[in-house]
Amino acid sequence: MDVADDWVLTLLLPGVLLTIDIVIRCIAVAVVPVNRRPSSAMAWLLAVFFIPYLGALLFLFIGDPKLPSGRRTKQREINRLILDATRGMDLVAEDHPWPPWLPGVVQLNRNLGAMPLVGGNRAEVVDDYETAIRAMADEVRRARHYVHAEFYILARDATTEPFFEALADAVRRGVVVRVLFDHIGSLRMPGYRRTIRHLTEIGVIWHPMLPVQLHRGRYQRPDLRNHRKLLVVDAEVAWVGSQNMVDRSYNHRGNRRRGLQWQDLMVRMEGPVVSGVDALFLTDWYSETDELLEQEIEPVTLPAGVATLECQVVPSGPGFEGENNLRLFNTLLYSAQERISIVSPYFVPDESMLFAITTAAQRGLSVELFVSEIGDQLLVHYAQRSYYETLLRAGVRIFRYPAPYVLHDKHMIIDDVVSVVGSSNMDIRSFILDLEVSVMVCGKDFAADLRRISGGYRERSTELFLKEWMQRSHRHRLLENLARLTSALQ
Repeated sequence: MDVADDWVLTLLLPGVLLTIDIVIRCIAVAVVPVNRRPSSAMAWLLAVFFIPYLGALLFLFIGDPKLPSGRRTKQREINRLILDATRGMDLVAEDHPWPPWLPGVVQLNRNLGAMPLVGGNRAEVVDDYETAIRAMADEVRRARHYVHAEFYILARDATTEPFFEALADAVRRGVVVRVLFDHIGSLRMPGYRRTIRHLTEIGVIWHPMLPVQLHRGRYQRPDLRNHRKLLVVDAEVAWVGSQNMVDRSYNHRGNRRRGLQWQDLMVRMEGPVVSGVDALFLTDWYSETDELLEQEIEPVTLPAGVATLECQVVPSGPGFEGENNLRLFNTLLYSAQERISIVSPYFVPDESMLFAITTAAQRGLSVELFVSEIGDQLLVHYAQRSYYETLLRAGVRIFRYPAPYVLHDKHMIIDDVVSVVGSSNMDIRSFILDLEVSVMVCGKDFAADLRRISGGYRERSTELFLKEWMQRSHRHRLLENLARLTSALQ
């Protein structure tokens, strides 16, 4: 290459790069906002405009918040099957003293997630971490036909060993044991290879959910994850909640060094609602294996005098057309007449939820929010903090659960009558990117049990006041604003 060629490159290269830059920006303006909420579109456009090449690459890899079309088709298939199988099962007792707004909420959940409200259930709350693992292990040991276990994180360690021993015992007794776990969520845990090798050795039928395995041609947006936690035994008993099957330190050195301990909540359920939880497992099994299982035994109906709860399973995630959990939460927030209690480890609401919560407080309702004083995810923690001023000014009471515990429980109580428990956080990620399971429970006794637990959180927590919060440093405010902006990149 001679000197003349060098001059040509020197003159042409900036022009070519400038042209590419302009083309990227023009395409972004036309493509990014399509079917995307304004805050998310604005965040992506800012990323593309400030860092055009990197921003464009990020958008190509993680810009689509939906699962591949094949998975969405399977979800619609399953929804039709559930609707057909449960037609006529909807139950909101006409003579029951439920609030007048409840039938509308039930119909919303039915239209979005296909599951009916069913009565005749019983539920028990377990808020001790090790006790919940031992109780689930005991449940597996009583299995006669099948065990369906699904966890975002599944890890064999000293704490979870009783559960794995119970799985092995069930297989030896001829019980069919199927296990699902999120690929990325579990892959990050120490001892992942040992865990899956052990599952194979003891005869468990297992599959990773939403695997990112390029060498096998398996790929979708890597941060679309299956965040559900559930266990079903013989269509008789189901467990749902916030707890992963892993030691409460999550086995990471950094967590152990900081002394972090996760505080979770699980709910043991009996009655017709178990079939709804199992249907969700069967949906995920079909998505991962193309094997469409049928419920292997008839669901158990409890005696009327024993069970009084009406429950509705609410699945959500990028396999659905809308944000099922967000719509449920917002509807309940606007329906509440007296008091609202929210427990969420990651509280990063979108605009609609922020308006719903602050409007409830401004209507004169008692609204309390329980969050962790510390965070295990830095960006999410600072994004969460960016909403505290708005909430406090509206009259929301914020209680921060003390270190070294991470308050990982996720539940909502409305007017001491209707509750929601499950795996879903009150954050944009859980609304859009994660597959979640929530259960809406109608019953004053169950709400009272949750109220007792949140009362214990309140006793241990420190209430945050506006005057104190406004004295935080400018550095923290800057970090909060930046984290809030990145949280909108969905």
